[in-house]
Amino acid sequence: MLIYKNKELKTEKGETYLAVSKKVQPEYDAPIILAKLGQKIVELNKEIPDETELVRLGMADRELTFITTRDRDGHKTYERGATMMFLRAMAHVFGKTIRKLKLEYAVGESLYFTVVFKDGSDADAITEEKLGEVKAAMRRYVENDDKFIKTKIPTDEAVEIFRRHGMTDKERLFHYRRTSTTNIYRLGNYIDYFYGYMPPSAGYVDIFDLKLSHNGIMLIIPYHNRPTEPGREEIPEKLFDTMYQTTEWCKNIGVPTVAALNDAIANGKGLDIILSSEAYQEHKIGQIARQIKEEGRRIIMIAGPSSSGKTSFSHRLSIQLGNVGLKAHPIACDNYYVERSLTPRDENGEYDFECLQALDVELFNKHMTALLKGDKVEIPTFNFKKGVPEYNGNCLSIKSDEVLVVEGIHGLNDEFSYAISNSDKFKIYISAVTALNIDEHNRIPTTDNREIRRMVRDNRTRGFSARDTIARWQSVRHGEKKHIFPFQEDADVMFNSASIYELAVLKTFAEPLLFAIPHDSPEYPEAKRLLKFLEYFLGLSCEDVPRNSLIREFIGGSVFPVG
Repeated sequence: MLIYKNKELKTEKGETYLAVSKKVQPEYDAPIILAKLGQKIVELNKEIPDETELVRLGMADRELTFITTRDRDGHKTYERGATMMFLRAMAHVFGKTIRKLKLEYAVGESLYFTVVFKDGSDADAITEEKLGEVKAAMRRYVENDDKFIKTKIPTDEAVEIFRRHGMTDKERLFHYRRTSTTNIYRLGNYIDYFYGYMPPSAGYVDIFDLKLSHNGIMLIIPYHNRPTEPGREEIPEKLFDTMYQTTEWCKNIGVPTVAALNDAIANGKGLDIILSSEAYQEHKIGQIARQIKEEGRRIIMIAGPSSSGKTSFSHRLSIQLGNVGLKAHPIACDNYYVERSLTPRDENGEYDFECLQALDVELFNKHMTALLKGDKVEIPTFNFKKGVPEYNGNCLSIKSDEVLVVEGIHGLNDEFSYAISNSDKFKIYISAVTALNIDEHNRIPTTDNREIRRMVRDNRTRGFSARDTIARWQSVRHGEKKHIFPFQEDADVMFNSASIYELAVLKTFAEPLLFAIPHDSPEYPEAKRLLKFLEYFLGLSCEDVPRNSLIREFIGGSVFPVG
């Protein structure tokens, strides 16, 4: 007997979660796409276990809930379904003329694909008419409600399928897979492997569009907060350019996928990858420092989401600024928090430390404008235990050849620095934009990278468990979407803090933390997902990671005062 919304739910033998979901769909404000029994996420096509099976599985928690396309896991499932439909449609329209079709990354509400044909041409050779044929094929899959069918097969057999279909990245990836069986999906006559759950059928993926853009194809899907509306066609150009540059660099050094990274580690080239990655980042930071010098900016405003490496970046930038003749003075916005009793509260009655009103904006502007004039200012230090700003004699004044490096969540918001001239400000957006893909059709979400970073750092510096980090993560993400992401395109430059090798290093720190999460806790499904994700990587020792690396901010051993 299952429990649904605190009531017993009777089901027939052989009944699927899909059948139940159709009955309760009117209770939800977005399409149901997955089910959850206890703490286990299941696809809707799966049969509900009977009483005997529940006992055999030891399912004490029999609460049934549903996941919609508004939820994170539901939106990712929609994305995978749309991806498979697109890949099948491309194979249908262009057939064996395609040499390689790759999902590069997500940008805005779009998934960006590149294609190379056997004659050497690329997406520029695709006409609007041909793209219309691809879209029409996808529409037919929706109208026919074609099923996504999952089959478990021996891993060796899966590898042979990938080899036969020219999916070389998958073939190499599964060389390192330890499990004897693999789940593959079939949609019509198209077969592929996907990391994560799938919708029950194409009818669940009915909102999409295609657009030729940036020498590739954009598959536009709904934004997860508006799951019943088409996504925006506009592309955040600066973010796209940052991702493109990093992706091209990954290709240049021969490590565009996890399989390629594993090959390098297995062949003893891990140190080479570390050094190449660190050199690339140092080159980029040096370019930013020279640009600041050339443009004569006096105050550098750095912002980025949680675990993007803002603090380490600000220190490395300060060193590079010194190399071009500018003395840098770091200032943390966190020291301008208002007294705890004056901090606004959110809709749940909790302190909202991420809203702009949690900072003393007027005092910050008074101090920064005074410093730019050459005046002497005493900078506060916020005592987080007492919840009050303190003045401990931290006085500062700057000369004409010196600059301020300000780091904080609202750095790109002009309301935070309203009194400072735009001609003096240089805005930098920093984030861990993951360019490495699992394989040609499975991308690594940037948020996964940052979540694992934060998990490792929280445990090391604050004693938080992985369970604590996962429980807080969605709240953190909500604040980012509200206070950071809307301003990212206003930055003068973007810096990608993701290192191509870092997940192989973080794996050795994160796995024990994730394994410690109890199976019956609400955070277990996310822990299980991340553990499966980390299985794709060979581990890499941290001993060769330089002490000034941004990754040291999370694993420890940094030369900078980053905790």
